[in-house]
Amino acid sequence: MKCTRPRVMLAIGAVLVFGLAACGGQGAEGEGPIRIGASLPLTGQFSIPGAKHRDGYQYCAKVINDRGGLMGRRVELLVRDNRSDTETAVSQYERFINVDDVDLVFGTFSSLLTFPSSAVTERNQMILPVPSGGALEIWARGYKHIFYFQQLPAEYTGKSPINTLVTYRDEGVIPADEFPKTAAVVHTDDFFANGIAAGLLGRDVEVPGREPISLAPGALADAGIKPVLQEKWPEGFNNWISLANKIRSSKAELLLVGTASPDEAINLVNALKTVNYKPKMVYMSQGTQSEFQENLGEAANGIMSHSTWHPQAQWEGTLAGKPFSNADFVDGFKKAYNRPPDEDEAIPFAVCQGMAQAVEATEGTDNQEIREWLSSRTEGDPVRTILGPFNWDDRGLTVGRDFVMTQWQDGELKFVYPRDEFPGVSELVFPKPAW
Repeated sequence: MKCTRPRVMLAIGAVLVFGLAACGGQGAEGEGPIRIGASLPLTGQFSIPGAKHRDGYQYCAKVINDRGGLMGRRVELLVRDNRSDTETAVSQYERFINVDDVDLVFGTFSSLLTFPSSAVTERNQMILPVPSGGALEIWARGYKHIFYFQQLPAEYTGKSPINTLVTYRDEGVIPADEFPKTAAVVHTDDFFANGIAAGLLGRDVEVPGREPISLAPGALADAGIKPVLQEKWPEGFNNWISLANKIRSSKAELLLVGTASPDEAINLVNALKTVNYKPKMVYMSQGTQSEFQENLGEAANGIMSHSTWHPQAQWEGTLAGKPFSNADFVDGFKKAYNRPPDEDEAIPFAVCQGMAQAVEATEGTDNQEIREWLSSRTEGDPVRTILGPFNWDDRGLTVGRDFVMTQWQDGELKFVYPRDEFPGVSELVFPKPAW
């Protein structure tokens, strides 16, 4: 049978089949390719990270296929554009499982899309390795087939920037009398951003059919920081100057921002620059992407963001039965895409890397056997990826991991916390430079 490259269709909602994988033909033992479905927001609100997630998955598939596949079978990756829409994402996962008859599925971007999609995969007893869906509500439903490939759920994310400031204060880098005493917490009305705010402010997390999860007193109260402004904006919001004026009027020394997309973060920074707001420090949940710095230039300097990954991290794992380190990922991705990777490509790559290890360990794609294998990982015998080691609790959340904290410094994203995670740490710049 003649093998031809697939057509890459650009119509919204079309399936994109990764070119190298589609020519898989028969595996070493006469089997066809391993088919994997992923619904991603390639257009709409989450298009920037969604496209990067696609690239991370596709690069992983390329490496696997270049190394001879998994157990002699090539990987065929089917990607559909869900347009950042929940109903579309749900229908696409239903189709992957019940029409396309895929062997595996990979997760989508955002808690908003992950929450309903995970209900589909759980009902069908399919493993859903989640790259970006950290709202605690997702993980409090008792599901047995979801596994999170990041360090912490959304509600605990806000501890990372606070712990960073506290650590630098305790080490004398931030003078005690300069430590922020007040904070503004502003965020979009989004699963993930709402979760960050809940953790910072000590709110309860409502879980349908279950007791609320209390986060009191909250990360700010624990650090002795008083919230002086709490503001939430709706989807489609565009009155950034008005919001920026509220933030400036609050005189908050610390600004903590939960956004659903890099575009929102960029718009707010531009507005804050316009109204000449002068905080001691700014944290944004979206801000590690190269587009963030490219759009803002010097205005990005001093802004902190949490990250699951850093290019200098010396994490090592395997892929397709051979060693594959974070350094291998950085170098290989640069050659393949002619640009350096960021965390929105590293996270989905790690998902694929972890699932590849599960397939090889179980010698197949039986989702129940894979679930048992993933669930049995321990601190001493974890899944090893370019994001570090992973083992999970009975909710599917990672055990014993912290976020990496980064800060833009003179146009470069520097690793600033934890101080002893790995070599290459830079000193936190405090206070944040003026816009």
